Amino acid sequence: MRIPEMMKRRLRRGEAADSATTTSSSSSSSAAAAESVEWEMRPGGMLVQKRSESAAVDLATPNLRIRVVYGAVSVQISANAESTFGELKKLLTAETGLQPAEQRLIFRGKERENGEYLDTCGVKDRSKVLLIDDPESKERRMVEMRRKAKIETIQRLIDNVSTEIDRLVEQVDVIEKSIANGKRVAELQITTLIEMLMQQAVKLDNIPAAVDGERVQKCVEKLDVLKVQNAKQKVPPSVVTSTLETFEPSYKWELFD
Repeated sequence: MRIPEMMKRRLRRGEAADSATTTSSSSSSSAAAAESVEWEMRPGGMLVQKRSESAAVDLATPNLRIRVVYGAVSVQISANAESTFGELKKLLTAETGLQPAEQRLIFRGKERENGEYLDTCGVKDRSKVLLIDDPESKERRMVEMRRKAKIETIQRLIDNVSTEIDRLVEQVDVIEKSIANGKRVAELQITTLIEMLMQQAVKLDNIPAAVDGERVQKCVEKLDVLKVQNAKQKVPPSVVTSTLETFEPSYKWELFD
């Protein structure tokens, strides 16, 4: 049975319309899909599809074993292939004690930036990465260490002088009580005590932030007054101790220049 020519033309037009509709629908779908894709610029200028949140880096799931050499020390770090060098620095902080800002990572002869990805730069399982100190950070760390050491030294000096002053102040109190009770103290003991207090005052002058200078001055002034009162006592002189015992000295007292 022969199909009339008019019917053939109508069939051809219908097929063409269906094909155009299908092509248009496919193009629209492709365009929509293209619009939904987000892109990002990788280090080095490469434009790649942006990683979705579901494909975010999971540092708890190590994919690569990276050997990091730091001076004479070599440590192995496990990191995801899609980690950045900045994230690798954070992992290295626990191993080296260096903060991320103090680290410089060298791979294949080139220092890597924090935003560069391990896989993009060619880091593979058992790859070697060189870690060195940032010179400026190292210098700041050394300055801070010296500052802390100086503070600790000064504090030790202050503590030592304060302990000695406490001991001398105790002797001043004993002498004051002895004179108040009518006893006469050996003048050499008072003079020597004044000299020892003055020695501590000189030390305090050379120590920044020392605060015992006024206390020493008051003790010296008190001893000057006690020395006058002591000279008026009519009893034989004796040397007193912090236990309020009276005894004849078995050693010779010295005056300090």
